[in-house]
Amino acid sequence: ILGAPGSGKGTISSRIVKKYNVEHVSSGDKLRDHIEKQTELGKEVKTYLNEGKLVPDDLMIKFMIGELKKVESNPWLLDGFPRTVAQANALWKVQPVDIVLNLIVPFEVIIDRVKNRWVHLASGRVYNIGFNTPKVMGKDDLTGEDLSQRPDDKPEAVKKRLEIYEQVTRPVINFYKEKGTLKEFQGRTSDEIWPKVTAYLDPI
Repeated sequence: ILGAPGSGKGTISSRIVKKYNVEHVSSGDKLRDHIEKQTELGKEVKTYLNEGKLVPDDLMIKFMIGELKKVESNPWLLDGFPRTVAQANALWKVQPVDIVLNLIVPFEVIIDRVKNRWVHLASGRVYNIGFNTPKVMGKDDLTGEDLSQRPDDKPEAVKKRLEIYEQVTRPVINFYKEKGTLKEFQGRTSDEIWPKVTAYLDPI
């Protein structure tokens, strides 16, 4: 699944995983896990993310192909990878993908959404003020623990990430278009995009 940061990839992915019973392999979740545990990889990745830069190809390829091997023969949904043509090529050699979903959401909608996004770090639960607002502001619904904003969710970092995403990922979209596996879905919210996704996936 492709889509700019904040396009609702996480939401759509979790719905796909639930409805179609596939393994969710999210590069962002896996990397954040390493950052929290302060592994060597985590420390290295953190410096790139804090500067709004993408993690280098060789590091991501090695890491994600390792993660996919753990899933073995189960059907999976890959989220947040590949982000460059080099990554897409490396993945295709090891594991050609059947379907690539690309979510298209206007950038101004994303910037607005992300600045209202709060996360419960321990569980990964995400809240959006005005869309999926917590019952008590700043607190997780289930545990009552504090919510926080990811450092890479600040508007300046988001804008920079979107610009990088556009430059770097456009060729990836074209790569999959040429392979004949790309399907695009447009909308402003996940609830608008979701019915289009299910209408496409249900018959498959």
